[in-house]
Amino acid sequence: MDIDSALYFTGTWVVVVLVLLWFGNKLITIQLDKHFPWLSYGNRRFFTHLLLGIIYSLIIINLAYLTFKAMFTSNPPTGEQFIVMNVYGLIMFIPVFSIYFSLHFLQHWKKSALNAEKFKKENIRTQLESLKNHLDPHFLFNNLNILSSLIDKDKDLSKNFLDNFADVYRTILRSKDEDLILLDEELSFIKSYIALLKTRFEDMIVFTEDIESKDKMKMIPPMTLQMLVENAIKHNIISEKRPLHILLKSSDDNYFIVRNSLYPRSEELKDSSRSGLDNIRRRYAYFTNQEVKVLSGDNSFEVRVPLLEVENV
Repeated sequence: MDIDSALYFTGTWVVVVLVLLWFGNKLITIQLDKHFPWLSYGNRRFFTHLLLGIIYSLIIINLAYLTFKAMFTSNPPTGEQFIVMNVYGLIMFIPVFSIYFSLHFLQHWKKSALNAEKFKKENIRTQLESLKNHLDPHFLFNNLNILSSLIDKDKDLSKNFLDNFADVYRTILRSKDEDLILLDEELSFIKSYIALLKTRFEDMIVFTEDIESKDKMKMIPPMTLQMLVENAIKHNIISEKRPLHILLKSSDDNYFIVRNSLYPRSEELKDSSRSGLDNIRRRYAYFTNQEVKVLSGDNSFEVRVPLLEVENV
């Protein structure tokens, strides 16, 4: 075989082998994706893919060499030629396969990571939507009973009560479409909520506010204050002798404080009071690493929630 024929033989062999390796490994990839997906069979998939790819590559290299040897020459290949051919084949084609395998592995790893992150965010979003729908059903029934009793006694008071009741639920429905709202909007909502409570408890609940105007333009998850006030009422004894004092206050460290006097009910009820706080913590975890702080003393219970600042609101 002259030099030109040898070059043609070698070049054609290289091109054919590269094409066969590419499509063959692609077929292996497709089949392994069906039976051994990366996400479920990470280690097994890695070694299976690597082993099959190397075996397939060596088979193609040898078959292609034998075929072209028979087509271009009349002499059968010698053992020495087989050794040289396999050595050169390994040097030339195994790196190509390694690059293909690595790129494919990285592509699937990236895709799996993106899918995992997407699933995580969708899961958190689902939890957030569920948490935003929270409202104690007892609150609904209690207020409907109060409204029913007021209608016959005082029409003006019942109308005012109904207006506040409608404002509360209008805000609840609107908040389902919002992840964060201005503190000022939450305070407007809580005023209607407090008005309902005052109708029920009268002077047995005393609310005090100490809020900086600049803090009203910061953000919190909707219904955060309502949950904290609801918790204070649910888990404390309220009577004429022991009125419940609730303070709403902004602080200098970019937190909002809800503090109530502490006259706890039985230990059983007290231990069941953590769902509202857990709800608030999970909602805040979606937006910030700042923690929700809980401070409990002998005479008071205080929750500090971060005030968030969001650009372009």
